Amino acid sequence: MSEERLVNPQFASDEAAAEHALRPKTLKDFIGQHRVREQIDVLLSAARKRGAAADHILLSGPPGLGKTTLAMILASEMGSPIRISSGPAITHAGDLAAILSSLVEGEIFFLDEIHRLPRPAEELLYLAMEDFRVDVVVGKGPGATAIPLQLPHFTLVGATTRSGLLPSPLRDRFGFTAHLDFYEESELEEVISRSTSLLALTIDKLAIAEIASRSRGTPRIANRLLRRVRDFAQVQGSDFLSHKHAIAALEMYEVDAKGLDRLDRSVLIALIERFGGGPVGLSTLAIAVGEETETVESVAEPFLVRNGFMARTPRGRVATAMGWEHVGRTPPSQISTLFDTPAPDA
Repeated sequence: MSEERLVNPQFASDEAAAEHALRPKTLKDFIGQHRVREQIDVLLSAARKRGAAADHILLSGPPGLGKTTLAMILASEMGSPIRISSGPAITHAGDLAAILSSLVEGEIFFLDEIHRLPRPAEELLYLAMEDFRVDVVVGKGPGATAIPLQLPHFTLVGATTRSGLLPSPLRDRFGFTAHLDFYEESELEEVISRSTSLLALTIDKLAIAEIASRSRGTPRIANRLLRRVRDFAQVQGSDFLSHKHAIAALEMYEVDAKGLDRLDRSVLIALIERFGGGPVGLSTLAIAVGEETETVESVAEPFLVRNGFMARTPRGRVATAMGWEHVGRTPPSQISTLFDTPAPDA
């Protein structure tokens, strides 16, 4: 396995406090996702006027785009407490029943990674979301009895990075589904500018643009890169984050101009130099770079495919013309297409 990646959109173990300090507290402070912000604002304003709990909300999108932040903003805007849990943390239906029965009227229940909820807990959640009650079964066999528990009206905010894995009955019970998209560079520059003011940093505008261009469209990565540039500048004895500091720091941490890190580049270089640009099967490519197949498929491949450096075909993975040019190679006149014969491990 590779070392912890600087451009990993998942939380690193030591950055929770830093991320929390930089989180916006209101919808007005939340940068980007304009359509989603407008939709949530209408939803919350209507709920406040009715004096009732808001409809259940599903937030879907890649990691690091602000799903947890939006859930906390929802609670703040509604003036309600928030309870936070995650799908993997709930191992039995009884765990979920215990959480739901302890909620108060109007409380926000934020359930992260809701697609990883166990099936028995999902079945319990259906009834809780629709009728605000759960039936707790006590005992086993013929002597078992079901005790109905009435629940207060609460708002479930589910977050998922893979909405396709949610069963249809669960997805249909959400009153509103918001899909968060990757950020434009101009929006990331706003995020970085806001973070620098909160961290009391002085930074060059060119440095902000440099960090934004290497952040993969993800605010969490932008804030992480900003902190690494700050560290680099402080070690150099400077309180001002210049463009040179940004370039030198990001080169040291092996994040290139397009946001590719060491693992991304090693996959792309192996594909082009060892296999002539492909097509090559995923498992063969993983062996070539010394990583697990799952690591290449879930960590490196999504970014390379989304940005047009690599393509998936029935025969296997192929490098695109952009991928060839990025590693300083001239692309061949003919590149494999989607309709070639499949490779056995593609």
